[in-house]
Amino acid sequence: MKRLVAKALLVFMVAFGASFTAISGSEDGVGSSPPGAPVDKPRPVSREGIEYLQKLRRNTPFGASDFNLEQLRAGMKTRREPTIKDVRLIRSKIGEVPCEWVVAPGADPDLRLLYLHGGGFVSGSGGFYLTLAAHISAAAKCAVLLPDYRLAPEQPFPAGLEDCIASHEWIRSNGPSGPGPATATFIAGDSAGGNLTLATLLALRDRGRPLPAGGISLSATTDLTLASKSLRTVEDPILSARTMPVFRDFYLGKADPRNPLASPVFGDYRGVPPLLIQVGEHEMLRDDSIRVASKAKSDGAQVTLEVWPGMFHVFQSHEPLLPEARKSIARMADFMRSSLPKR
Repeated sequence: MKRLVAKALLVFMVAFGASFTAISGSEDGVGSSPPGAPVDKPRPVSREGIEYLQKLRRNTPFGASDFNLEQLRAGMKTRREPTIKDVRLIRSKIGEVPCEWVVAPGADPDLRLLYLHGGGFVSGSGGFYLTLAAHISAAAKCAVLLPDYRLAPEQPFPAGLEDCIASHEWIRSNGPSGPGPATATFIAGDSAGGNLTLATLLALRDRGRPLPAGGISLSATTDLTLASKSLRTVEDPILSARTMPVFRDFYLGKADPRNPLASPVFGDYRGVPPLLIQVGEHEMLRDDSIRVASKAKSDGAQVTLEVWPGMFHVFQSHEPLLPEARKSIARMADFMRSSLPKR
């Protein structure tokens, strides 16, 4: 009987996944893409993806019973070495901010991506993202910089954001081999890093600083007023919605959560470069991505929104890579190529 139930569940999830289409390219305009950018299409959920989600469902989401900051920091401080052979790892420093370059074989050191790690603004490190950075470097043929920006609550908003802004300024004129101008830059990040990606773009624009060629936001938290419906309706297999007020209070302290640099869903996206926004179907933060994509589109920005059926929070980073993760990273690379300045 259990085997029949499991089989029926698999069939249901495949059927459901095939019918859940990403919004990119839809007639409502949310998925409007820059010329040459890929147009999203309905896709089924892979068997590996279905099985991985089932495995995640057997675990207790972080923060469901208590919020253990030390445990979270210990886990996300783990150094995960690249699985791609011959990747170069080059440690550096931007002022007092430690950082590390990740350069896959064949990558152009002058095409530079600033990748902002996740961790709820209170944890995480570049070392935890070496594997994902290596896959992006290999796919997009770019050098990836991972900064260890300052964390809350010891260094609350906007300390970490200022480190991200300074890091983008730095990679414009510094690469893996030392000083030298970039041919193009991009900014990407996941979860809290997805928030910081959007906030950095807004801050650079507001300050009249040079902007990157594009921004990539993965599973971002974009509304620290916590108004998104999915926070109440989605059963996230990785994070409990109970964690969100804790993350917010640690990060913001007494700062206004409606500040667009804290909650980018309230930002004005006029003059911001093209955006690729990816999120999983089974994320409590799903609507944060959908809402910020809609806001950016309404402001005239070029936005590609991808809601990935059957996927979960930052599915791109789980090793070994799921088929969806490989396709997602390939689409990041396609987006970067399509957004490069025309020579």
